[in-house]
Amino acid sequence: MTMTLYYNPQSRASVARWMLEEVGADYALQHIDIAKGESREPAFLAINPMGKIPTLVLDDGTVLTENGAIIAWLADAYPQAGLMPPPGSSARGTVLRWLFFCGSCFEPALTDRMMRAQAPLPKQTVGWGDYDEVIDAIEKALSPGPFVLGDSFSAADVYLGASLAWAGQFGAPRIRESRCIQDYVERITARDAFVRAAKGQ
Repeated sequence: MTMTLYYNPQSRASVARWMLEEVGADYALQHIDIAKGESREPAFLAINPMGKIPTLVLDDGTVLTENGAIIAWLADAYPQAGLMPPPGSSARGTVLRWLFFCGSCFEPALTDRMMRAQAPLPKQTVGWGDYDEVIDAIEKALSPGPFVLGDSFSAADVYLGASLAWAGQFGAPRIRESRCIQDYVERITARDAFVRAAKGQ
């Protein structure tokens, strides 16, 4: 099956591209120039009314958005890649937990810390607690290592690893200072699929 990933290398869409490489999918890239406003043009809004990337269009026209959903779907659609444990298993629950955690806890907490450092949102009003609690949870999950599921690389590592690597590049607090996180990021970014996805970025 051939899919089209609406993509910009300087965006979260690079996470979905990495996952496409991990599973060995046949896909095409459609570059979206965010700076020129292409994500807000009618043609793209007809595909994704939110005007966001990544947006993955399957060969039957189905549109998938949100990294967690794209990664979970690809892991299920390409079981031979071995990135998603079987339905009903506790390991699958762990993978899903971290797929959701990235978009619902890590990214909002990171944005709050980086954009609102002087006036963070009150802890009791947000669903992620606070940035330091989020980083503590990540360090606890990664400390047994080498991956979220211990010895098994999974779909969760694609999203979490890419998110942590990206956050470190932008100077997010506690990312580069954490030996546990840095060791994890180094393992993740050394993967062949990550390197292939990063080419040309």
